[in-house]
Amino acid sequence: MSTLEIRDLKVSVKLPEGELKPILAGVDLTVKSGETHAIMGPNGSGKSTLAYSIAGHPKYEITGGSVTLDGEDVLAMSVDERARAGLFLAMQYPVEVPGVSVANFLRTAKTAIDGEAPKLRTWAGELRGAMQKLQMDPAFAQRNVNEGFSGGEKKRHEIVQLELLKPKMAILDETDSGLDVDALRVVSEGVNRVRDTGDTGLLLITHYTRILRYIKPDFVHVFVAGRIVEQGGPELADKLEAEGYERYAAGAGSARA
Repeated sequence: MSTLEIRDLKVSVKLPEGELKPILAGVDLTVKSGETHAIMGPNGSGKSTLAYSIAGHPKYEITGGSVTLDGEDVLAMSVDERARAGLFLAMQYPVEVPGVSVANFLRTAKTAIDGEAPKLRTWAGELRGAMQKLQMDPAFAQRNVNEGFSGGEKKRHEIVQLELLKPKMAILDETDSGLDVDALRVVSEGVNRVRDTGDTGLLLITHYTRILRYIKPDFVHVFVAGRIVEQGGPELADKLEAEGYERYAAGAGSARA
């Protein structure tokens, strides 16, 4: 059982002129293995800032609070140390990596996390199987990472990574963004397979409830102006679908992710 603990996290973004603009205003959240937490909120509420701050993006400066994984100080770790410790980030806009094949990228990542390289014969089968479950042509394994991939193919590749790397905690930043109905279903099935192992905690960041029709959250957190303003179960997502975020945002100011 693993636990990600976020306590009173405050984060600012570095502006071009060198000033710091506060974004997160004290976030408290605990995620355990096997749990699915949905972070929902309007544009500019700081949801993506939370994701990238946990992952270690240099654009964001931690100005207060703590983040620990199984008691270890995440904020003291480098980006690669966080990944090896068991943190995984599926980005809203996955980047292209020219000159590096999907197969080499994934095997290198798996080696870094496990401390030893997976056996080639076994690994090839695991990779092919994971891609087929996500309805990706296995030929994509020899293509450069995300280069020339459609938006849906990039998101499927992110979930292939999730299934193969088996992190302790996975942060999925707007994984539903840009997906058609069929791709959303396939990607959600992949996320559910990971969740059902009970070994990974999921932090699912989204604007909309449509992905929550496929991935049932245990907890829903409403994020407005850089903080969690309400928490509940799956029924809270239905309430947001019906009522929107306006009543939370009124008078709360705004943050920018």
